[in-house]
Amino acid sequence: MTAARVLDLARARGVMIATAESCTGGLIAGALTDIPGSSDVVDRGFVTYSNTAKTEMLGVDPALIEAHGAVSEEVAKAMAEGALDRSAAHLTVAVTGIAGPGGSETKPEGRVCFGLAAQTSETRTETIDFGVIGRANVRRETVAHALALLEKTLQP
Repeated sequence: MTAARVLDLARARGVMIATAESCTGGLIAGALTDIPGSSDVVDRGFVTYSNTAKTEMLGVDPALIEAHGAVSEEVAKAMAEGALDRSAAHLTVAVTGIAGPGGSETKPEGRVCFGLAAQTSETRTETIDFGVIGRANVRRETVAHALALLEKTLQP
């Protein structure tokens, strides 16, 4: 199980984790905290579904959202860095996307932007188009990918 592996790696490195989630609504934090004893490495999760929440809770500049849209690598980066600044975490993962149904030509259903911020490295971003696989599947795949990003980052 990836969540358990993430927790084990974080423990071994003395790293606290926080999440900043939009399209997953807290499912990444939920996957981590489903495992007993996770409180020693999971600091908190920010569920910032609305643009207002992204601004108020994570300090995302409304002008950034206006310029790039909430579903963008720029906003994912700002979310990850905001979570790092507003928590006791050493490593944060952020997700913002269009789980569906719906979307647009420029931001299709299934598109998710990821941000990964750490105290010791530059913030990384990436976008994955999961496709029109259904809301629950987009969310499930987003959680799995976010956990894989955390695991990869924490590996020695």
